[in-house]
Amino acid sequence: MNTKAIRVTTNDKLAASVRLMLAIIFLMTGPMKLFMPQLAEAWSGQLLAAQIPFYEISWWGVPFLELGLGLILAVGFFARPGVVVVIGIMIVATYVHSVVDNPSLFPLQPKEPIIPIVVIVMSIFILWRGAGAWSTDLKSTSSRSLDTSETKNVSVTLQPPKVDAA
Repeated sequence: MNTKAIRVTTNDKLAASVRLMLAIIFLMTGPMKLFMPQLAEAWSGQLLAAQIPFYEISWWGVPFLELGLGLILAVGFFARPGVVVVIGIMIVATYVHSVVDNPSLFPLQPKEPIIPIVVIVMSIFILWRGAGAWSTDLKSTSSRSLDTSETKNVSVTLQPPKVDAA
């Protein structure tokens, strides 16, 4: 498998902004599920109400996975594989939002799966465009070749030399 092709990206600041927004979301939601009692109860209730298998593994594993994904996305290290995992998590989150009928289990968000769907769309954008600016993926790409987005708009103006009339 060619890992270099997975990391190819351009100096796209929009992609970088989307990637950083995703990073912030996951850097917050993972620890919040573990350390905020009201959210830990809601997280536990969501898993039980949706009958997600392997309750203990999911209860402990998903928050740490989200924290890891947040770090990966923050630095832009293998962002494309990272968002593939994010899409998988958000598909399960969409399912949970769809089957759980208790609105008290969603204390910080609507019961409808709005946030998971928005995160899926953002992830698909990163999957398409890459990690963008300010990422280790870009540094990896730049070390092998010039970034084409920066070389497209270069214009050269040639002027004749000035000659003194004296």
